[in-house]
Amino acid sequence: MSVETLEKRSTSRKLAPRYKVLLHNDDYNPMEHVVRVLLTTVPNLTQPQAVSIMMEAHTNGLALVITCAQEHAEFYCETLKNHGLTSTIEPEE
Repeated sequence: MSVETLEKRSTSRKLAPRYKVLLHNDDYNPMEHVVRVLLTTVPNLTQPQAVSIMMEAHTNGLALVITCAQEHAEFYCETLKNHGLTSTIEPEE
């Protein structure tokens, strides 16, 4: 199979719409709890990334956690909520 064939196949596939998982700031949860929940909820997230997301939400009121397929986004959002955090999803533009 040539490289050309591979490229054509990958560009002609319609990509599933992606969704942003957003973390909202709250005045209830300790920062350590937010970081711990992010680390246990989102695979491959490093501690510095989790701290950065938490700080962004704390400072700006909102932070992007991850952009992914809708099914995963809904799962992450629900899991964050189940741990007492405020989270929403929205389509990526």
